[in-house]
Amino acid sequence: MLVVGLTGGIATGKSTVSTLLKARNIPIIDADLLARQVVEPGTPALAKIKQTFGDEVILPNGALDRKKLGSVIFNDEAKRKQLNNIVHPAVRKAMLFEVVRSWANGEKYCILDVPLLIEGPLWRLVGLVVVVYCSEELQLQRLVSRDSCSREDALSRIHSQLPIADKVAYADVVLDNSGNKAELEKQVDALVQRLDKEVGWTWIVGYMFPPFGFVSAILVLLWRFLKTLVKPPSRRAKTD
Repeated sequence: MLVVGLTGGIATGKSTVSTLLKARNIPIIDADLLARQVVEPGTPALAKIKQTFGDEVILPNGALDRKKLGSVIFNDEAKRKQLNNIVHPAVRKAMLFEVVRSWANGEKYCILDVPLLIEGPLWRLVGLVVVVYCSEELQLQRLVSRDSCSREDALSRIHSQLPIADKVAYADVVLDNSGNKAELEKQVDALVQRLDKEVGWTWIVGYMFPPFGFVSAILVLLWRFLKTLVKPPSRRAKTD
């Protein structure tokens, strides 16, 4: 089974692409959704957050008080790292579980929808990296329109992330979302066709004979790692 990493920048249209892929019956593993699930009442991660940050970040119903926690870690790098050290391992474990479940269901490929795929850097652990791209100016316009915020606030949020042009440097496939939805859908259809072609019949062998699938996955990851050692990602604008 091929594991595909999907990422982008704020207001580039990653969520739209994820929705389009899901509509084509492709399994989507949403890191943001899992990040909310792993801190639900009764989870080990929430218990660690309570132990680390105190009862004040827990609501009376036992749920996480996200607003209060946000105020605690705001402008405090040490506490933000503490939170990340609790949440990120739990999310990675949940993603791995979902990948294994997709394989057990006989899926040819699955999509990891991860905003921080490159920063993680989880991109090293997927077989294919897809980046949803648009220019920074278009990002800015869309963000202002979507969130009804000022250009200054929108620009600050954009600059808090790794520039989208830098993410493109890591991409195997770039989906250019500078046009309308119909144009984006054509690119998504082309991506699905490419995935079907790349997977071919090997997914059947990997599903029927798990050791073969495991070895194939290890070889793909090793090849990706060796490529980055020989030639680290460089800024490029590759479009499929």
